[in-house]
Amino acid sequence: MSEFKNIQELENRLWSAADELRANTGLTSQEYSRPVLGLIFLRYAEYRFELAKERLENNTIEKGASDKKRRGQGRVRGNDLKTAIQAEGAMYVPEDALFSNLLKLPEDTDLGKAVNDAMKALEAENEAIKDALPKTYTVFENTILASLLKNFVNIRFDIGSDVFGRIYEYFLTEFARSEGQGGGEFFTPSPLVRLIAEIIEPYHGKVYDPACGSGGMFVQSAAFVEEHSQGRNNTGSGEHAGDKISCFGQEKTADTVRLAKMNLAVHGLQGDIREGNSYYDDIHQSAGQFDFVMANPPFNVNNIQKERLEDDKARFPYGMPRTDNGNYIWIQQFYSALNDKGRAGFVMANSASDARSSEMEIRKQIIQDGGVDVMVAISSNFFYTVALPCSLWFFDKARRNTDRVLFIDARHIYRQVTRAVRDFNSEQLNFIANIVRLYRGEAIDNTYLENHDVQESTNVAGTGSAGATTDTTTRHSLEGRNPDFDLDVVFPKGYQDIAGLCKVASVKEIEEQGWSLNPGRYVGVAQGDEEHDEDFAIAIKFICMFMINIRVPVRVFTRDNIRITK
Repeated sequence: MSEFKNIQELENRLWSAADELRANTGLTSQEYSRPVLGLIFLRYAEYRFELAKERLENNTIEKGASDKKRRGQGRVRGNDLKTAIQAEGAMYVPEDALFSNLLKLPEDTDLGKAVNDAMKALEAENEAIKDALPKTYTVFENTILASLLKNFVNIRFDIGSDVFGRIYEYFLTEFARSEGQGGGEFFTPSPLVRLIAEIIEPYHGKVYDPACGSGGMFVQSAAFVEEHSQGRNNTGSGEHAGDKISCFGQEKTADTVRLAKMNLAVHGLQGDIREGNSYYDDIHQSAGQFDFVMANPPFNVNNIQKERLEDDKARFPYGMPRTDNGNYIWIQQFYSALNDKGRAGFVMANSASDARSSEMEIRKQIIQDGGVDVMVAISSNFFYTVALPCSLWFFDKARRNTDRVLFIDARHIYRQVTRAVRDFNSEQLNFIANIVRLYRGEAIDNTYLENHDVQESTNVAGTGSAGATTDTTTRHSLEGRNPDFDLDVVFPKGYQDIAGLCKVASVKEIEEQGWSLNPGRYVGVAQGDEEHDEDFAIAIKFICMFMINIRVPVRVFTRDNIRITK
């Protein structure tokens, strides 16, 4: 079963149990949500703590004399254990805060007080989460808390790199829906976040996300650092990301800020997450400050008070877009936050790549400044709650003298996980990231592929690098690899333009295309392929506009049969 299906099944089971119990509490979703999420956090903190302890004990045995001597004298304890655990990238969890110990309490114990005390004990040992954890568990009856603890003990945190953040945000979305507020779509699918990390390569430095949500971008950056550093020391373990990257984030709601702080802390990351509206509050004095920017901002936001931003030339050097849309306000924030060697990768609505008028003028200036490095078009259905396709934008200020942009059309590269959801398997993600490395003149790096299984699923139809349909259950080579994503086969002589997949375009070519950054404009269509649905929709839009202008009524438009009737 794929990672997505495993997590989806887990989410549904946990939510069903938690929501059923809520009906017996008399609490609103808002009152119920934070304590429930706090229990999940406590469970995850213990999971990470136990993994770190196991690694320490294994390393002690490997390094030391006899097993007997090591078992008797080599185990670290007390303050030494706390320091060692934190060095492993986990929080130190004292006995009083262990989730498993709560399950062992006698039936007549006041569970609400016991859980409150556990939260206080965990905060006391970990300054990064001071005052972030809920302590309102005495409002719950013992039977409700006991049921929640028993349900959450079965959570599998080993089925994804940020399964904690995914469960957290799924619960927040469901709580919002149950209150009639509509669900929040702020969780970025992990394959997209990891692809961004693989392309901007945040090995060390300051990472900024002004729309950080639960901190998933930071978690994937940490996973990138740790996987790529494995084997560099004698123990074979990777360097801890907390020693390499510092995380700076901003969110407009206090609950989400607390969530991000907890997510960073439980992964052993150093961070400064602040509450504030990123349009108006530049809390981190961001202009020119960061080595990396990663983000998935809200798309197409309107009613932004642009008059409050017009004088901020440091963050918005190209001025305000005249259209009532926030996309190019975000894009300028990301670009201006980078230092002279900084890289940015972010998710953006497809419409921003071709936006006209004042938005095109802003895009033109960024292109002319040489900051746009790579553009990747992503298929629809990658997000869990919306079906729209998106684009990944990449800036690289260190490459501003190259006068060219790499365009990758990855809309035909995906794995169909469910009828409504697509993602990348590890071969596909590794393939796309290495196209960028080849374009930059770097060596191929298969670290991601070596650390992640392909995770095939039955009867899944994906597509190959040239757009031909590929059944991932039958088209793998003898080594278990899909030849369509074999870099030595597709790029035998290093980087080259491939119709339907990738193209390097000069600034002059981009100017000829009206300063568009839509990969489909440049990559074209591979021989024998059909036009993508998104391209077809754009073509139909312009045909309709033309027909309306000449006053010809349009009744039916389909791919196979375009019919104009009067």
